[in-house]
Amino acid sequence: MTADQKVVRSAVAMCMSALAMMPIASQAQGAADSWQWKASIYAWLPTIDGSTHFPSGGSGPTIDIDASNILDALKFTFMGTLDVRKGDWGLFTDVLYLDVGSTKSATRDFAIGQVGVPAGVTGNLSYDLKSWVWTIAGEYGISNTPQNSTELLAGARMVYLKQTLDWGLSGSIAGTGLPGRSGRSQIDATNWDAIVGLKGVARLSADGRWVLPYYLDIGTGQSKFTWQALGGVGYSFDWGTTTLAWRYLDYQFKSSAPMENINFSGPFLGVAFRW
Repeated sequence: MTADQKVVRSAVAMCMSALAMMPIASQAQGAADSWQWKASIYAWLPTIDGSTHFPSGGSGPTIDIDASNILDALKFTFMGTLDVRKGDWGLFTDVLYLDVGSTKSATRDFAIGQVGVPAGVTGNLSYDLKSWVWTIAGEYGISNTPQNSTELLAGARMVYLKQTLDWGLSGSIAGTGLPGRSGRSQIDATNWDAIVGLKGVARLSADGRWVLPYYLDIGTGQSKFTWQALGGVGYSFDWGTTTLAWRYLDYQFKSSAPMENINFSGPFLGVAFRW
């Protein structure tokens, strides 16, 4: 058994142990409650940072880029969540799709293997990133008071990343080992990771209208490590809640992956409907 597998099994075991220690009376009371549903749509406008090594073809060196130096255009996105509960138990899922990309002309915001970018060499780069992030987790309520509601969650997160780089170089590339001045490289990867975490709402006002939503999870598996956090402020109506927050999602990949790391960080605006 690998070290990562041991970490995953330990995290799942801790979560199951925590659930087992919850009061049986609370479980019985929750089972009698009615189903509660909440669906959310949201806009998340993150900046994206990360390092990727693109094969240049044959046995040539990689062309390395930092996404934060290239990306500046959102092409398409879809984001939403669904939360269903009965008593203390529930199921939560979150789906995110992002398609971003940009073109840079006469730039030096890249590296060629170990030699970097020779003096006088510039590149025309076209970079595209498509990503799916899907989180699904079971929940158990560990706190439900007039001031706060908190759920313990355990589940999995899938990330799919597809990156495409087109390049054309100007200047002398002698000594770089590149097979040519231009080319295209595409890499994709799908990772599944076990996660555990907490999510909840703190109520700021006596009527429960003003709230502070929060979320935190950590995980590992096919990725070396991943974590996600959200915090913000919201206002509740009879039909649901509007939320303004900051969300951060980070992935550290294993050494054998062409992607070293990637993170998404930015403002979040959501509307949740409950029934």
